[in-house]
Amino acid sequence: MDLDLSSDQELFLETTGRFLASNWTTTEVRRLIADPTGFERGVWNDGAQLGWTSMLVPEEFGGGTISGEGVRDLGIIAELLGRSLFAGPVLPTNIVAYALARSSSGLAKEHLTKIAAGKETAAWAVAEDHEDWIARSGSVKAVRTDNGYRLTGVKTPIQDAHIADQLLVSAATQNGSAQFLVAPSTPGVTVQALDGMDLTRHYARVVFDGAEVPASAMVGESGPEATELETQFALALSLQCAETVGATDRMYDVTLQYVKDRRAFGRPIGSYQSLKHRLADMLLWLESAKAVTVAALKAVQLDVDAGNAASLAKAYVADRCPVIVRECLQMHGGIGYTWEHDLHLYLRRVETNSAIYGGVDFHRDRLAPAIGL
Repeated sequence: MDLDLSSDQELFLETTGRFLASNWTTTEVRRLIADPTGFERGVWNDGAQLGWTSMLVPEEFGGGTISGEGVRDLGIIAELLGRSLFAGPVLPTNIVAYALARSSSGLAKEHLTKIAAGKETAAWAVAEDHEDWIARSGSVKAVRTDNGYRLTGVKTPIQDAHIADQLLVSAATQNGSAQFLVAPSTPGVTVQALDGMDLTRHYARVVFDGAEVPASAMVGESGPEATELETQFALALSLQCAETVGATDRMYDVTLQYVKDRRAFGRPIGSYQSLKHRLADMLLWLESAKAVTVAALKAVQLDVDAGNAASLAKAYVADRCPVIVRECLQMHGGIGYTWEHDLHLYLRRVETNSAIYGGVDFHRDRLAPAIGL
C-alpha cells in the first residue's frame, strides 16, 4: 500500500505476509466461524512475537518499532491482516496500548509489558448507542465514591470485548470526561454478544451496572482527555482503513485473475470492453483509497491534522471499497454468491468496517467545518 517503505519495513512486510500465508488460511477463518470466541491464541502469540502488539509500546515496556514510526509500521500489519481476514483484537489492543503509553498513570507499567508480549488482550469501549462513536453523549457515567468510581451505562458495539482481558472505557465524570481500565470480570460488568454481518469478527454490548473501580483505574481525565480520545479515534480510523484496503485489494487481485481465466464465447471475459472499463474504475478507486489511507497514517504518526486526515480517509474508503468488492462479486457471477467462495466473507468485512467508527455521512459531517461548511 505504501510505496515509500524502508528496507526494514519491506522485510517486515514480507515476513509477516509469509507467516499469515502459512498460519492463517481461509480454512482456518471458516473453522473459527463456528467457534464462540472466534480467536486462535497460538496464532495471536506468534503474531505478538512478530510485533503486532508492540509497535506503539515504549521500549522500556518491551515494545519497539521497525522504522521508528510505530503507526506506519502498524499500518503494514493492518493491511496484511485485512488481506487475510484475520480474526483477533489487533486494532483494539493497540488502541489501548497507545492510550496507556501516552498516559501518566501507573497503569502503563502494569499492563504494557503484558500487551507487548501478547499475554493480555484489550478492547476499546468507546462507542455508544445512536452511532455515538466517540462517546460525545457521555451515556456512561463515572460517579466518585469513597474508594474510586462507580460506572453505569452501556457501550456498543465493542470489538472483541468477549475475549478482552481489559476494557478501556470512556465515561463522563463530574469534571468532564475520563478513561478507565476495567477488567470484564469486574462485578457489575456484563458482556453480551451481538449478531453481525461480519462472520469472522465478534462485537459485543457491554453493560456497566454500578461497576466499582478503584481510583487507580483512571487512565486520564477532563479537558486533555477529550483530545486524547480524538487522537485515539484518528489512530483507529487510519488502521481500520488500512485493513479495509487490504481486504479490498485482495478481492481485486482474485477478481482480476478470475476474469483472465474465465472464458465466454471463446475468449477471457476480462477481454470484453465493458469489464475492462469497470476494472479500470475499480483500480482508480482502490489506488485512491490506498493514497488517502497512507496520508492518514502519516498524519497520525506526525500528530499533524490527524483528525481531519483520518476522517477524510474513512469517508472515501467507506464509500468506494464496498463498491469495489460488490463489483468483484458481480464479475464472478453465480459462483461468487455461494457459501463456498471466500468473496462473501471479504464483502462482509468491508461492509462492516464501512459502518464501524462512523460511515460516509458521519465523517463528511466531521470534515465540513474544516472546509467552511
